[in-house]
Amino acid sequence: MQKQCDAILIPGGGLTREGRLPEWTRRRLDAALKMRRDEYIIVLSAGTVHKRPILDANQLAVFECSVAANYLVENGVEHRRILREWSSYDTIGNAYFARVIHTDPRQWRNLVVITSDFHMPRVREIFEWVFSLDDPRPPYKLSLVAVTDKGIDPKILKPRITKEERALQKLLPLKEAITNLRDFHAWLFQDHGAYAVASKPVKETGDVLSSY
Repeated sequence: MQKQCDAILIPGGGLTREGRLPEWTRRRLDAALKMRRDEYIIVLSAGTVHKRPILDANQLAVFECSVAANYLVENGVEHRRILREWSSYDTIGNAYFARVIHTDPRQWRNLVVITSDFHMPRVREIFEWVFSLDDPRPPYKLSLVAVTDKGIDPKILKPRITKEERALQKLLPLKEAITNLRDFHAWLFQDHGAYAVASKPVKETGDVLSSY
């Protein structure tokens, strides 16, 4: 970063069966640790609709953002500079809830978003869409940073890239149709499988589940 931003946002990347961060999420967090000066880091995601939640020793749900926050604290980030977002269950929710819970109230406009190469095309489309709704003034300035997929098991990576490509094609018409926060809110909570009462998410199966 040439200039200090207001906050660094890290989309969720799933948890292992043991409730740990997968290597691709650690890479995102490590990139934030290397580039940050004293910015806030906002870690995103409650979990995923594709798998049962991980439970702790007290049988309480383990949130992805909490595990990520603990990793940052263990690596020297002061806890008051870390913010969690635990309302989202997918990338679209990551962006929406980050904006309405954190960045809009604090009037933070200069943001860095860090994710993996395999995730970046869809993250770019989603975050640029969500953070442009209602034409905020001053406008949001997003810098997107991708970390490498090198070393990720091809059995996991290949089906995830295919899934990302399919999801991106479904996203593009929505971007054209939904251009304000009111309509976005209506769509998210009335039609989206992860958030609408009457809808059910499409469950992923096979090797791609290991990427969540």
